[in-house]
Parts: sequence; C-alpha cells; structure tokens
Amino acid sequence: MTSPSSSPPAPLRWTGSADYIASEDLQRIVNVAIALQRPLLLRGEPGTGKTLLARSIAEGLALPLLTWHVKSTTKAREGCYVYDAVQRLYDSRFQDKDVSDIRQYIKLGPLGQSFSADGRVVLLIDEVDKADVEFPNDLLHELDAMSFAIPETGDIVAAKTRPIVIISSNNEKELPDAFLRRVVFHYIDFPDEPLMAKIVDVHFPGLDRELLSRAMTLFYQLRSVEGLRKKPSTSELIDWIAALLAHGLDLSQSTEDLPFIGTLIKRERDLVVAKDARRPKKWR
Repeated sequence: MTSPSSSPPAPLRWTGSADYIASEDLQRIVNVAIALQRPLLLRGEPGTGKTLLARSIAEGLALPLLTWHVKSTTKAREGCYVYDAVQRLYDSRFQDKDVSDIRQYIKLGPLGQSFSADGRVVLLIDEVDKADVEFPNDLLHELDAMSFAIPETGDIVAAKTRPIVIISSNNEKELPDAFLRRVVFHYIDFPDEPLMAKIVDVHFPGLDRELLSRAMTLFYQLRSVEGLRKKPSTSELIDWIAALLAHGLDLSQSTEDLPFIGTLIKRERDLVVAKDARRPKKWR
C-alpha cells in the first residue's frame, strides 16, 4: 500500500484572486497550461489584464513572481544570465580582488532565477513581441529543455521545478511558428458589461448602482464609436470612476462634454472623434 506521504501532490488549480476577476475560459486555459507544463501566450487589446494575470496566478497559488520586461533592445541571453566583463576588467586593474573566479561576475536573469529557484515560481515574460524578431526563436531551447549553459564557466543551469511561464504579446509582430508550437495560446476578450461590473466592484466596493450603471453605459458607448485609434480600456474606466468620485460627480445629467474625458481618451484625434459622437441623440 502506498503511504500518504508518497502520494502525488494535488494538481495546481487557479481560480482567480481577490483583485483579479477572471472569466471561466481564462481560468480553464491557465490550468490547462499548468497541467501541460507549457508556457501560456496571451494576447488581447491593451488593458485586458495580460500583465496582471501573472501576478494574480502567483498570488492565487501562493508562489513567487519573477518578471522579465522585454524591450526593443532585449536579447534572449539576458533573461538567462549576464556576464559583467567590464567589472571584472575594472577589478583586475586595481588588483584588490581575485578575478580568477568568473562566477562572481555572473548574474542570473529572470529566466535563470526561475530555473535555479528551490521551488516553483511564476515567470512573466512581458511583451515578448517588443524585441527583435529572432528573440522568440532564441528562447526555444531554454523553454523546451528548461536549462541553459553558461559558456564562461561551463555551468549548466537546469530547472529544479518547472516554472509556470506566462508570456504576454500586444501583437506588434508576428511570432514564429516554431515558437507558437511550443505554447498554449489564449486571446483575452474585452470584458462584457456583467464581467466589467464585477471588476469595478473589486476596486470600488459598495459603489452607487446608479453611478455604476451610467458610467458603464457611457463607457461602452464610447468604445463603440467608430474611428477611435485607441479605445478606452479597463484601467482607464477605473481611473475615470475614481476621478468622478473624487469630485462628487454622479453623471445624472447627459451632456456633450464627458467629464474628465482625458482619463478615457489619450489621443488628440480620438478626442475630436469622441466629442463629435457625443452630439447625436444616439448618445442620450
């Protein structure tokens, strides 16, 4: 008979967290990626919670979170490790340190830290499509093997426990097919009104129902205006409601000028389009 201590651990299951309201589809795909031990690639328009999802998964599963913010100049090796040859050269000039041990000049990046961690962690690779087009391909071996070599020392850094990898993309570049074959993909739809109401409730518990209803109506009407280059997102709705509450406005009167519209619209051309759309009766 197998003793209780040798029973396999219960599978991790994420159901959201106190500050992140997730749809059932999103909860399912997160748990599928965890079960398959595949990175989860997320796409969706800005403001749909791609970056915050990793924090919520870490919080919900009580795991540490490591974040790798990708920039246009980011190289894949930087996520694994960085060798500070300049500092080593500087130290050798003054001869006040033993520079023969190269390891003291090796610093693990977020990917390397997630591999070397004693327990499971959540790793967010944020905005993977900002980097060079070859960047995703350069990560293929590391994401498959969950290990990498450090040529300067001959060391191999291998994952003790496979991290939960979340990769966000804003669809700025097409990602390589070879990369896509190795991930689980999910597109986060913009929240519908019932889900958005739950999200707002998390930020403003006990918010007046009339104010919430009016704010939501105006917000979704604004998002439906044709010609907007950047539609207002969830975070901008939260900012708008906060501004309304701070100034005691209740939105009970419909006017052409939406109060604090600068919290919702961030482009000058979009501001003109939105104000023009406020004039027809369909907005009333």
